[in-house]
Amino acid sequence: MIKQTLYFSSPAYLSLKNSQLFYRSIDGLIEKEVTRAVEDIGIVVLDNSQITITHNLIKALQQNKTAILSCDDSHMPHSLMLPMEGHSEQSERYRHQIEATVPLKKNLWQQTIIAKINNQKRVLQLLDKPYKRLEVLAKRVQSGDPDNIEGQAAAYYWSKYIEGFKRDRMGDPPNNLLNYGYAVLRAMIARSLVSSGLLTTLGIHHKNKYNAYCLADDIMEPYRPFVDLIVHEIHSEYEVGTFLSKSARMTLLGVAEIDAQFGKRTSPLMVGMSQTTASLAMCYMQEKRKIKYPSIIMS
Repeated sequence: MIKQTLYFSSPAYLSLKNSQLFYRSIDGLIEKEVTRAVEDIGIVVLDNSQITITHNLIKALQQNKTAILSCDDSHMPHSLMLPMEGHSEQSERYRHQIEATVPLKKNLWQQTIIAKINNQKRVLQLLDKPYKRLEVLAKRVQSGDPDNIEGQAAAYYWSKYIEGFKRDRMGDPPNNLLNYGYAVLRAMIARSLVSSGLLTTLGIHHKNKYNAYCLADDIMEPYRPFVDLIVHEIHSEYEVGTFLSKSARMTLLGVAEIDAQFGKRTSPLMVGMSQTTASLAMCYMQEKRKIKYPSIIMS
């Protein structure tokens, strides 16, 4: 069963009652009552500075491996709370991850970039844009991607994605929508990595002493094109201003429910993520050789 994403954008008091998340307005008058079984919640997004959440609820959410995502005044996710322990064999899996050889990590990165480029190709196909160049580039990715095929593919991909668009985190819209979607995706991946007993800080390619989520940044790469599809739809249907509207944020949070192909099976993205991170753990332990990444379904 897919875990729910709960989004709160107005002043609220969140508490725990009978193993349920309970919502009421901050002034004590119930305007909209929300109750959800804690065990069914995957992500809670807090997007208002006047939200109060009780410690008992936080504990219950963390015990059920729920990610708590807090947003800043511009509505962008800026902090993430995850449980310290997510798997019964966590220390053993940490050991295998830490001891992973350079050749293994280079192979895992090669798999990651190929999966990313293939999904970028599928985005362009669905948008009826030229995509053959990405097919060629995907076949040229070597172990560790020493020729930076990822960068070459990205340059081509963004040039075709939206006419005149330049991907820049600080750039004009719809960059703001992409930033928001990727931040949500990163939280989802981090949650799944913790649940699989992996250390989010220790990446296979990304290395930054100031980044606590290097591995999440690695593993989310093939997932990014799913956000790109949603953003393109929003951009095409509505006038996109500098303000990240509530409707746009709600639409982007729906990325968790998108169906994707994981091998021979179709699963919602958040459900399938556990297959990705579990297979990665098996790769570190030398029990598997392939990471089970999602493929965008062509329709």
